[in-house]
Amino acid sequence: MIAAISAFVADLARPRTIAHPATIAHPATDVHPATAVRPGIEVRPVAVGLAVPGLVTATHAVFSAAFGWRDVPASAFTDVDLPVALGHDVRSAGEAELAYGAGGENVLFLPIGTGIAGAVVLSGSLYGGAGGWAGQIGHIPVWPDGLACGCGQQGCLAAYASGSAVATRGGADTAEEVVRRAAAGEPRAAEVWGEAVEALALALATYTLLLDPTRIVIGGGVAQAGDALLVPLRARLAARLAFRQPPEVLASSLGVRAGLMGAALLGTRLLDGPAAGSAVQVGGQVHEARP
Repeated sequence: MIAAISAFVADLARPRTIAHPATIAHPATDVHPATAVRPGIEVRPVAVGLAVPGLVTATHAVFSAAFGWRDVPASAFTDVDLPVALGHDVRSAGEAELAYGAGGENVLFLPIGTGIAGAVVLSGSLYGGAGGWAGQIGHIPVWPDGLACGCGQQGCLAAYASGSAVATRGGADTAEEVVRRAAAGEPRAAEVWGEAVEALALALATYTLLLDPTRIVIGGGVAQAGDALLVPLRARLAARLAFRQPPEVLASSLGVRAGLMGAALLGTRLLDGPAAGSAVQVGGQVHEARP
């Protein structure tokens, strides 16, 4: 289970030798992020971006239903002697998608993994809401008298369509396994997967009618299901929007890199200069920000 996404940020204008790889300590697990090094250049990290799930401020992970966090300070996540930027995992990934991926003026970026939350883009900017916690679409009650959710409510979207919920309800180790069983005709797997897609269609129809997005970008591990998710989801969303055309629904162009790229963007804000964050490097691939 991934409890946090972290990225070291290196300022390549001021290269320095890495004497010892740094370690980020997480309250539950240790995260050992790799430092990307371009050929012929030795660098060392100068900042850390840390993206975590749940309700998050710049200084605290306030609450996470998935991990049971309450008021965990940023200092509890790391003991490295570097500036640390803390942010919400989905909004951070959404910023990466906005800067380097599909982009758009009015978009919902919806990673589906252990939990579900959305990065809301309105008129080209991320919308955080009054308290910075907008986008908790995973806790919209799609069936008000439905299954209990870890947040304390009932019938939440996450209780049916998150990767962990699909796996648990389908009696499998992963959601991917449930998708494979459903495709093979196993009745219980098909029922669980069908309910997950229907729950997503209900929630996205509500979102569409309220905010009228041009596109909905699905990310996270569950998006790896590809057409097994996107084809029925598009059809069911269209059926729920009888009097209007549905928005475009597509998979994230950044895939699983979006979270790491978003964490890197968090860290670049701690660097000096207007060009900070104009490019990020993940897995040896450099991504330039869109103009």
